[in-house]
Amino acid sequence: MFTVRTIDSLELPELEPYRTMRRPQEHCDRGIFVAEGEKVVRRLLESGFEVVSLLLPQKWVADYEPLVRARPEKDLQVFVTEMQVLEQLVGFPMFQGVLAVGKIPERASLSDVLDRTAAPRLWVAIDGLTSAENVGTIVRNCAAFNAHALLVGENSSSPYLRRAVRNSMGAIFHLPIIESRNLVDSLQTLRREGVRVIGAHPHVSGSLLWDAQFAGDCCLVFGSEGSGLSPEVLKICDSCVAIPMPPNVDSLNVNAAAAVFLYEASRQRRNV
Repeated sequence: MFTVRTIDSLELPELEPYRTMRRPQEHCDRGIFVAEGEKVVRRLLESGFEVVSLLLPQKWVADYEPLVRARPEKDLQVFVTEMQVLEQLVGFPMFQGVLAVGKIPERASLSDVLDRTAAPRLWVAIDGLTSAENVGTIVRNCAAFNAHALLVGENSSSPYLRRAVRNSMGAIFHLPIIESRNLVDSLQTLRREGVRVIGAHPHVSGSLLWDAQFAGDCCLVFGSEGSGLSPEVLKICDSCVAIPMPPNVDSLNVNAAAAVFLYEASRQRRNV
């Protein structure tokens, strides 16, 4: 069940999440997020995530009506307005003008996700990744190369920040996410369950990517944009692996590095 409301005012209480899009951490603290863009909102509507409302120009209403009608929510609200009003509301130019508010699912436990993923497991963990855009792209890389879950360290940005959701292109709605309160403890739990913890780190002696083995249960750990993996995380890694590169190149962006690692892991697992 849903209602469609044409609006010409920006002051409705229900529009508050859209008015505060530039404060996404507040949204996360309240258990909600904003999805933006035609594809991302469509994938949200197709997912099992709870949807609170949509905000979009009139031209998109017919396209979204079948998806909205199929939703289980009894009080889903669809707000319709002109593009100029939307841009005034959010405070920046928009290309498509399609927005939605969803609810962040309950925090998943490590043990539950382990039980739901079959061997050989391929997990990804992030340590101190503070850029929401990078976190979102890591989520998309995980989906592209068949990773089973993403473990987010306590010092990383939430994958439910607006820019992270946008950069994931909706992959966030289908990839199991564990937001850890203590990444070191979580990685130690994985090790006890037989999952090898492999650090992606260019400045520690270890294997080169083409010599590493990713066919069994493993968790690939990627560090911050500046300093890489923390000493505490490095200490508990079973091994460290580097992408072979010329000496005059420091390292790849974490998103590019994750894509390279995940491609190689996927390649090794193609016949598993």
